[in-house]
Amino acid sequence: MPELTIVVPAYNEAAVLDAFHHRLAAVLDALALDSAVLYVDDGSTDGSWAAIERLLARDGRVQALKLSRNFGKEAALTAGLDHVGEGAAVVIDADLQDPPELIPELVAQWRAGHDVVYATRSARAGETRFKRFTAAGFYRAMERLSDTPLPRDTGDFRLLSRRALDALARLRERQRFMKGLFAWIGYRQTAVHYEREPRRDGRTKWSYWRLTQLAIEGITSFSTAPLRLATWVGLGSSMLAFVYGVWVLTKALIWGDPVRGYPTLMLVILFLGGVQLLALGVIGEYLGRSYAESKQRPLYFVEEERLDRR
Repeated sequence: MPELTIVVPAYNEAAVLDAFHHRLAAVLDALALDSAVLYVDDGSTDGSWAAIERLLARDGRVQALKLSRNFGKEAALTAGLDHVGEGAAVVIDADLQDPPELIPELVAQWRAGHDVVYATRSARAGETRFKRFTAAGFYRAMERLSDTPLPRDTGDFRLLSRRALDALARLRERQRFMKGLFAWIGYRQTAVHYEREPRRDGRTKWSYWRLTQLAIEGITSFSTAPLRLATWVGLGSSMLAFVYGVWVLTKALIWGDPVRGYPTLMLVILFLGGVQLLALGVIGEYLGRSYAESKQRPLYFVEEERLDRR
């Protein structure tokens, strides 16, 4: 069995898979480890599976899973890690923004006794200022809101030891935020810093809408702070409404008050209505996650697999 398995989730990455594997194979050739590469095709529609089949024919270290449809990156990562039979695993994307040449440094830290070695970005080439700003804001928000702090500026690129993989395999929640799960299992963790490269080919699958959804997933999966915030906002609004009501009553009793104040009334009604809808939305997010968990559906289905070829 391989001592190290490289898990590569791929969704519509046909344009870059050959170049990625060429660089990865050169790194693995130089490592003094028995290794394998497990590609997970997450329901691609662009010929990624055909490209993976060509890699299967050329390199005996290559293994592959084809999921029955697009389940999302978190599920594809889970599928890949579930099929790592022995040894440690490295998670890396195929877009070449995370350099395969960093893997020996991850392995060195693993050999030094660390269970999770994550790659932290010291620079993010090829990304807009707005994306860098929002990413930094998300990681700093998670530091304050979550009881499980996430490493700043760190994606999925990391090495996991055998016992870290075994611990992760016990977490079968349906609403998965893998960066949070990697941190939640604990054990000895350390960072390796690198400069992230621009995407080599193809198009990113992470639009701002999907990134926003991922951020909501992360916050609601690892923090109840939005529920507490809704409670405090509701309490504060009630107190302000009570104080304002006392003021209106006092003014009417002492000085009298002709019928007026329609703009103020509408402003108060709209404000309180918005707060109530916001609170209901927050509650709905958590309720929806409880509903998804209660159905206990499988995380993914495998349509085809090519494993144990060595």
